[in-house]
Amino acid sequence: MPTGPDKGSQNKSAAKADKAISAANKKSARKKQGGVPAAKGRQIPWLTVAGVVVVVGLVVGLGVNLYPKYQDRAEAQKFAPSESNQDPSTGIDGVTIKEYPAALHVGRAQRVAYDQTPPFGGPHDAVWATCTGIVYPEAIRTENAVHSLEHGAVWVTYNPDDLNEDQIKSLADRVDGETQMMMSPYPGLDTPVSLQSWGHQLKLDSVDDERIGQFISALRLNRFAYPEVGASCASVPGVGDNAFDPDNPPLFDASAPGADAVPMDGAGITPDASETSGAGGMPSGLPGGAQLPSDLQVPAS
Repeated sequence: MPTGPDKGSQNKSAAKADKAISAANKKSARKKQGGVPAAKGRQIPWLTVAGVVVVVGLVVGLGVNLYPKYQDRAEAQKFAPSESNQDPSTGIDGVTIKEYPAALHVGRAQRVAYDQTPPFGGPHDAVWATCTGIVYPEAIRTENAVHSLEHGAVWVTYNPDDLNEDQIKSLADRVDGETQMMMSPYPGLDTPVSLQSWGHQLKLDSVDDERIGQFISALRLNRFAYPEVGASCASVPGVGDNAFDPDNPPLFDASAPGADAVPMDGAGITPDASETSGAGGMPSGLPGGAQLPSDLQVPAS
């Protein structure tokens, strides 16, 4: 007679199954009641959250820093010159404007009895200071700097005793690499900052003054406001008194001009014809009428 599963064993197995089901039901009930978590909750991706927070922080930080600069730039553009508003600097509070004769050249050993400090017009050295966005660490000779103004440059000066390193850098950031711009310290300056273009000056107490951008926008390469439209700001090549090396420029002379200083009206000086009779009707500005290479000349605009 075939043998089958033992009935007692079957009963035991059924009892075990009943117990297991009962235990499972009780465990499930406890989980629903909160005694034991029903399952692990969704894990919060803290690394992702932290990354998002960092990115948002960077975006906000950039916005906080860049938006005011964008506003300043947009505001400054309102002072760009045009046919209908040839000298927008007249709308900038504090700008001094004077008429000066142009093309009056002195030699490297001569001084000019300038009527303003820093000067912003009048007789000047036959060679201009390089003004291609140069930030000079030392004070440079004023007679060379004034010639740069005649070429449409803006010269940013500051009193090194009034500004700290960060403030000087703030000014330098406006100048570095910008054509027809240059910057240098000016010992003894009566205000912390002073900006010069040909026939124009603006003295300020703060490097954060919005009028700095306005002045630059109004007068840098403003063809209505400087004599030598189209003249270059590149370094004058060569050696000696008829050249200018921005790495080793003629330095500022703090002493008072002597009795032999050239007067502001340039009495006895014949205007340099080379500044009005350059190639193609463009002024060359170089001593003796010499011409810069064409790639160094700035076209009239």
